[in-house]
Parts: sequence; C-alpha cells; structure tokens
Amino acid sequence: MKKLLLLLFLIIVAYLAWRWWRGPEGETADRGQDLFYDRVWVDHLPASQTDRFDIFAALTEQPVGVFDHRSSWKGEWELFRYEGRGDGQVELLFPQSKSKSRLSYRAWKCTEKKDFDFCLEVTGGKGAKKYYSQRGWEIGSIDGARAFEERLLGAAPTE
Repeated sequence: MKKLLLLLFLIIVAYLAWRWWRGPEGETADRGQDLFYDRVWVDHLPASQTDRFDIFAALTEQPVGVFDHRSSWKGEWELFRYEGRGDGQVELLFPQSKSKSRLSYRAWKCTEKKDFDFCLEVTGGKGAKKYYSQRGWEIGSIDGARAFEERLLGAAPTE
C-alpha cells in the first residue's frame, strides 16, 4: 500500500511540475496564432521623428522575424529565426549572437488603445512586452515589411 501511495504521489508531483514548466499558455487553446504572424506590431505610434518606438514582426514566408527599436533618425534591430512550439509559444534563434530564447505570446482583438484594433502581449524575447496593430498592417514578405516600415516612419510628425 505504501508503494502505491508513493507512486501516486510521484505521479502528482511530476504532473504539477510539468504544468508549472508549461506555464499558463498550456491552459488556453487559442493564443491568437492567426493574428501573431504576418503582421506589424508597434508599442506605440511615434509622436515625432525623434520618438523611439518598438516594432515586432514574425513572417511565415520564411521563419524569420525582427525586433526593432528606432526613431526616424536612429535605430537598432535584430533579426531572428523561429520555430513554432504550438499556439502561444515560439523558439527564437538570434544568428548574430547564437543565443536562443522562448517567446510566449497572446494576441487578440482589442479596443483598449485608440487607433489600434489588435493587442499582443509577449514574454521572453527582446523589446516591448505589449504591442498593438491595426487592420491593414498585414505583411506577407520581408519586402512588404520594409515597405511598411518606411510608410510608418514617413507618417511621423515633423518637429
């Protein structure tokens, strides 16, 4: 009987450890995978040409993406390769530094911030922890992302 109780206890501990390791992402079936990919995300719209803001995108054409922190005049960016780990999880590889990280995300339709239609919360990775997007900000390729970025920077008010 003691062996059976010990075995049951070990199974429960293993299950709880697995749930803890998976985190809250394992509890929700839809983390917004359809919104997450092939869309430009920003932490805010630039208020001027010197206002620094974060851009995030992950493309499905090739499994690549970008974290970009910039203004119209200065910027820093890092490209990454990714491998999906299920809805809500992406494994990132940064070729320059050869580092890896796991990004967890949740994307949904929202109206909490003016001028935006979608919200994205991320943990892990680089850059902001909350991003926003609009209808029409879908991109299908790296060239489409570059063209969109130029359009976004051109829309920043001059000082």
